[in-house]
Amino acid sequence: MSEETANAEHAEAMRALKAEREELMKTKTLEKGLLLVHTGDGKGKSSAGFGMVARSLGWGMQVGVVQFIKGKWKTGERLFFSRFPDQVRYRVMGEGFTWDTQDRERDIAAARAAWEESKAMIADPALDFVLLDEINIALRYDYLDIDEVVEVLKARPNDKHVCLTGRNAKPQLLEIADLVTEMTLVKHPFEQGFKAQRGVEF
Repeated sequence: MSEETANAEHAEAMRALKAEREELMKTKTLEKGLLLVHTGDGKGKSSAGFGMVARSLGWGMQVGVVQFIKGKWKTGERLFFSRFPDQVRYRVMGEGFTWDTQDRERDIAAARAAWEESKAMIADPALDFVLLDEINIALRYDYLDIDEVVEVLKARPNDKHVCLTGRNAKPQLLEIADLVTEMTLVKHPFEQGFKAQRGVEF
């Protein structure tokens, strides 16, 4: 096949694909606040959530962030988004990983305080997008009542986007979510002896 013929066939195929796509897009008419869940054993769940925070800021939206687990240690996302105090309400509510605190009652108290802040952000009409970072971990250990969390998320304002991150998302969340992404672990530098790297893990 000549280069000219290949180019002509490609152009025709793309014209057909475009027409098909345009017909498909005519059927996509719904618009509302979405519930998104990023879960799985692979890296990137929080990173994807914070990418959406950045995207929201690009559109001039108001954002709320509640971190359930990571604690007071410095992270790149916290340092960066602190530069946008007029657009981002950022609350670090966790006290670190469960193996750091080694105190179940303290972990439960921290998770419940974070959930109260989360409910306030979800209900606040000034916020367009709310990221509940690592809430799935708190739910995994039953620090929060899954039925209450589901009820609040289902009753959220119609235009409110909410993203939940963390491993082992509960089936009840997957059922009500509009989008579920499962990050799959294929390879990780930690397994090769690397410690967490700035700008990559935190």
